[in-house]
Amino acid sequence: MKIETLSVDFTDEQKRYLEGFSTGLQISRVGRGLGGAAARASAEPTGPEAPHIRAQDRTIAAGKKLVDQEKWKREEHPFDAYPRLKAQALIDARPSPADNFRWRYYGLFYVGPTQDSYMSRLRIPNGIMKHWQFAGLADLIEPLCGPFANVTTRANLQVREIPPKNAVALIEGIQDLGLCSRGSGADNIRNVTGTPTAGIDPQELLDTRPYAREWHYHILNDRSLTGLPRKFNVAFDGAGKIAVLEDTNDIAFAAVEVKDGFGVDAGVWFKLGIGGITGHKDFATDTGIIVRPADATKVSDAIVRVFIDLGDRTNRLKARLKYVIDGMGMEKFLVLVEEKMGHAFTRVAAEALLPRPSFDRTAHIGVHRQKQEGLNWLGVALPLGTVTCDQMRGLAKIAADLGDGDIRLTVWQNLLIPGVPDNKVALATAAIEAIGLAIKTTELRAGLIACTGRAGCKFGNADTKRTAARIADWVDPRVPVETPINVHLTGCHHSCAQHYISDIGMIGARVPVGDGDDTVDGFHVFTGGGFGPAADVGQEVYHDVKAEDAPVIVEKLLKAYMSHRTSPDETFLTFARRHDGETLRKLADAEVSA
Repeated sequence: MKIETLSVDFTDEQKRYLEGFSTGLQISRVGRGLGGAAARASAEPTGPEAPHIRAQDRTIAAGKKLVDQEKWKREEHPFDAYPRLKAQALIDARPSPADNFRWRYYGLFYVGPTQDSYMSRLRIPNGIMKHWQFAGLADLIEPLCGPFANVTTRANLQVREIPPKNAVALIEGIQDLGLCSRGSGADNIRNVTGTPTAGIDPQELLDTRPYAREWHYHILNDRSLTGLPRKFNVAFDGAGKIAVLEDTNDIAFAAVEVKDGFGVDAGVWFKLGIGGITGHKDFATDTGIIVRPADATKVSDAIVRVFIDLGDRTNRLKARLKYVIDGMGMEKFLVLVEEKMGHAFTRVAAEALLPRPSFDRTAHIGVHRQKQEGLNWLGVALPLGTVTCDQMRGLAKIAADLGDGDIRLTVWQNLLIPGVPDNKVALATAAIEAIGLAIKTTELRAGLIACTGRAGCKFGNADTKRTAARIADWVDPRVPVETPINVHLTGCHHSCAQHYISDIGMIGARVPVGDGDDTVDGFHVFTGGGFGPAADVGQEVYHDVKAEDAPVIVEKLLKAYMSHRTSPDETFLTFARRHDGETLRKLADAEVSA
């Protein structure tokens, strides 16, 4: 250790004595169990962090080096550091890199140097909240941070521009509302998604709300499920009209109807998919396993615990569940999960399952009939997922006065107001329009998704939301697309906007200009991505497109589609997949921008 400079002049021998004396005290402290990581390494770990510490110890014993994040967790568990977070708030202090990581366990992300502030992400199981929570959140955030919220691609909310001095007041205020931000970031199980029309969808096989809720509280109340090797996503699809994109998650539960005569009880089960991570170009693998809905939490728990044991703690880029499975094979992985559960999985042949009811790619926007007679859900279009505090209060009042009181978020960065009687649809529509929103929009805007991008994320290579807005403003009056179209813009390789699964997907890039080292915002452009039955990763068509040129590129791609589709019924996805990237680029380049 380093000795601070003293006012007294010591000889070199005396200085060495003092250094040795201090080191001896440190060793003694470790021996008494006060030395953090060093002490734990020499004794059998106990408590909820024990599985994680043992996994770290195995990594060290194998001669490998833990990444910084694993060291930070080992030195001090984030949930033990709350007093320091409060102390930092009192003096408006910015976090160290280690604390920036730790505070994400509370749902706080310091986004410097992009912005000198925090972002906070909530946990909203199945994306459903009460009107008074939505309005209360608006009242909470308006004086503490930016007066708006963003709906995320995990049917969640995040708020931004939070000064460090307001961070604790915000997350404690969120809890006062019966909401939560705990574990929504860092190496934890993220917000639990489910069918947004659960319980009201005429075609659903299963109401996902109780299963998402059970898993949500299971996570929150078991500290051993925090501090994973990396983040982890779980989704529940009840076979409703609106896609949940469950196949992009580490664990995908999809409701299926099992036919009689296949050796198991006929009826509704969950089909189990594992290992989805589309940012790494992989969908969840269909395991051939079906799970009783009541057992979903038990199965998820076992899968996560195998991941805790085997996940890579030396390389953040390879620390997701996909890479555990890639390294050992799915069948060996499933054997380990069965050992955790204490019994074998139930497997059926693919022909035992009835086809899933089809998605409706427009069901998240507009008026749609519920299974309850005389009631409807209204899908509200939010401009790139953004809603102001005033609009939040207005939507909450509409939901309370004209709907059933719920606000339901979707992975398509918008929200639903359910339970609106037939005779109140017109009034609700007018009220929504009165606060500057709408339930009708163009096909392009209905499917336009963008992550935060460079404007508010240090990883972003381009300003995604501004570019997306420019694309809509430019393309809408020039290309009257009449079928659903998804255009997703993501700022970096994390692919929060899931560009690979979109009709047209764009990932941020720094595009060189001139002969020097200067770069500008730009994108690589992909086409032909899909999800569900059409799941596939898009192919690159354009490389290093300047952001200023992106609107024209999208315009030409859509014009090429309109000019060369085989019939008015051919979707953009089918059209794009009929051509390789070079051919599609040539077709688009031949079009003239109006």
